[in-house]
Amino acid sequence: MDPVLVNIFGLEIRWYGLLMMLGFIFGYFILLKIRGDVSKVKIEEYLLYMLVGIILGARLGEIILYEPLYYLSNPLKIFYVWEGGLASHGALIGGILANYLFCKKNNYSFYKMADKAVIPIAFGAMFVRIGNFINAELWGRISNSVFSVNVNGEMRHPSQLYEAFKNLLIFGILLFLNRIKRKEGYMFWMFIFLFGVFRFIVEFWKDWSTYLGLTPGQWYSLPLILFGFYFLKKRVINR
Repeated sequence: MDPVLVNIFGLEIRWYGLLMMLGFIFGYFILLKIRGDVSKVKIEEYLLYMLVGIILGARLGEIILYEPLYYLSNPLKIFYVWEGGLASHGALIGGILANYLFCKKNNYSFYKMADKAVIPIAFGAMFVRIGNFINAELWGRISNSVFSVNVNGEMRHPSQLYEAFKNLLIFGILLFLNRIKRKEGYMFWMFIFLFGVFRFIVEFWKDWSTYLGLTPGQWYSLPLILFGFYFLKKRVINR
């Protein structure tokens, strides 16, 4: 599938960018549905904070955590976001910082917005992974699995679609948990824990070099699993 949706007088509009935009649009409407006592105006302001934080964090995460030498050699490529190259661990950090800054400005508790935001974030992340698939990047390991696809004559795991399914699964779990009574911060730490666990699992099908038996994504996910479990325990058992 051509990653370019349409070319208008040399200006390329890519599926990746369109899907990312759809993720934020759906995220906006989901936030409106679950906003509680937060006004529509504040939700729109919050979305702007998150848009900037997530994209900047994701791009910096890709540059620092995965491809520092490539971007040092091709500095202009840093700005080519539409070509892909966004790291989800970086996006997570950027989103957390954006949430902190917004809540500090508006005198909200950190968890007031974070507990809401993780639901649309999980859903929106699914679109980004589908964009990775259309961009023909981040293919998985060579495999004869029934799910494998032909990539330049080699059968490989479509790990981008595994990631998309992972995010949809997290979204479904959080949407269900949002209907039950819970302690503040529970949703946020559940997202962190689930993201870490499922990302750790999906990494087994990715075509990455390993360090001490684990891929970079698995190493970056371990702290999320540990911190997520610790703080979830505090919010469920030690109430």
